[in-house]
Amino acid sequence: MNFISEAAAKAVKNLYHIDLTAADINLQETRKEFEGQVTIVTFPFTRFSKKSPEQTGQEIGEYLKNELAEVSAYNVIKGFLNISLSETFWLDKLNREVLTEGFGEISPNGKKVMVEYSSPNTNKPLHLGHVRNNLLGYSVAQILGAAGYEVIKANLVNDRGIHICKSMLAWQKFGNGETSETAGEKGDHLVGKYYVIFDKEYKKQIDELKAAGQTEEEAKKNAPLIKEAQQMLQKWEAGDEEVINLWRTMNGWVYAGFDETYKKLGVDFDKFYYESNTYLLGKDIIDEGLQKGVFFKKEDGSVWIDLTEDGLDQKLVLRADGTSVYITQDLGTAQLKYDDFQMDESIYVVGNEQDYHFKVLFLILQKLGKSWAKGLYHLSYGMVDLPSGKMKSREGTVVDADDLIAEMEQTAKTQTEALGKVDNLDEEEKLNLYHMIGMGALKYFLLKVEPKKRLLFDPNESIDFQGHTGPFIQYTHARIKSVLNRAGVDFSAEQAIEELAAVERDLIITLSQYPQVILQAAKDYSPAVIANYVYELAKAYNKFYHEKSILQAEDEISKKFRLQLSSATAGVIAKGMNLLGIEVPERM
Repeated sequence: MNFISEAAAKAVKNLYHIDLTAADINLQETRKEFEGQVTIVTFPFTRFSKKSPEQTGQEIGEYLKNELAEVSAYNVIKGFLNISLSETFWLDKLNREVLTEGFGEISPNGKKVMVEYSSPNTNKPLHLGHVRNNLLGYSVAQILGAAGYEVIKANLVNDRGIHICKSMLAWQKFGNGETSETAGEKGDHLVGKYYVIFDKEYKKQIDELKAAGQTEEEAKKNAPLIKEAQQMLQKWEAGDEEVINLWRTMNGWVYAGFDETYKKLGVDFDKFYYESNTYLLGKDIIDEGLQKGVFFKKEDGSVWIDLTEDGLDQKLVLRADGTSVYITQDLGTAQLKYDDFQMDESIYVVGNEQDYHFKVLFLILQKLGKSWAKGLYHLSYGMVDLPSGKMKSREGTVVDADDLIAEMEQTAKTQTEALGKVDNLDEEEKLNLYHMIGMGALKYFLLKVEPKKRLLFDPNESIDFQGHTGPFIQYTHARIKSVLNRAGVDFSAEQAIEELAAVERDLIITLSQYPQVILQAAKDYSPAVIANYVYELAKAYNKFYHEKSILQAEDEISKKFRLQLSSATAGVIAKGMNLLGIEVPERM
């Protein structure tokens, strides 16, 4: 709509003799209760016009109507000039933009961005928190790719540390050589089982030591199991062959399990980083910071940074014995990632419990003079709750991702069968559809909410073919495909329709917003922008579908035009849902 901004700036110059640019004109979408599609706020111009906002709006509106063939009418409500664009303009836009091949494809912007998400621990399966993380990270990567960025999807795997050794030690002591194959269990679940076994046995030992007179703190330190786990970690760090081999074997089981879950979730990665390779990184950066005076040493030899002037506190960056803390390796890993890819932006998709950590990390990198630090961003997200509190997983902790996916597929099966939407499908098609609807419901429900918000996820509410849900949009797509398949005519050529109904124009307007919506979602790192747009598009189509006959249209031109409109809508729904990682069915 830049031509309106330019014409409005010209109007101000001609009417009030003031030079403005198109950027000075504030354009908004007209509110639904008023007539028009584009609104100009006229209050800022009253200091030039020396007239009321209404008079100013009338004068600018009249100028635009005389100057632009695209403006068919205008009205002024207080300080808001609402402009109606002609049917010719919208038909032109439909034919020129929406119906062209590749609509919504934005040219490369020459920028590179890394989106890091998932970041699992290899001592347990993925859980509900990981599900939101993975879906959010993958969707943001898809959106940025559609907005013209070159995107690297990265996963930093936490595959070392005391928690990993706990699973390994429990398997050694209680596993009797059990493997993923012999147990008939996914590898990540098997390893997670031994992590829970360690915890139970450790608690028993703590209770025994407390009964013998030790304090809880003493008992936690002195329990034989935790001492053995610490010794195992030391052996791992010293390169002990037996420990390393066991670590590789058990991690192999976990990765196979993760791959299966990632596949079900429909997410993937271009680059994996492993903490077992990065945990020693960062010490060079500490030396660099000491030389620059960014860090300081305390008497015990530990290294710190003072961030009190920045509203934070003093932060330890290297222990007195020279060993790393988390921030040390995160500094080193940030440098490694930049050295690998030289990206313009790097987005960390991590829960909001780490907000403070990332403030500190980014601030330290800026103080070290890293030019790329300004491109770092923490995409913070809230927790996901379930209606009945925390659904217990097989390990007795939080919701297991695989259990949740299976529950979504079962819920989709129950609800879809009850509505009779699968009567014409064979068994394989049914299973594919249940997975598609179940995952569409889960993904849409989690992504339609702004990332920062904590949300309550209700599996039953998410699968509703009439609500603000993924399945409603999926069903709309299937409905359009059914209409197109039944049409039996060629509607690819431009149709010379002369008059638009209000529902047709509204649908064209909504379709034409798609490229702008992509850019807004990319700017905000928010899949919710896409999710809510696609829902509005599906609603607009259903209104059009119920008000206007398509296959029984009043004449052949109207029929072909409405089929074109339907086809364009199906295309944008499919593209928009793809940016959320959601598949849409051809039939239902």
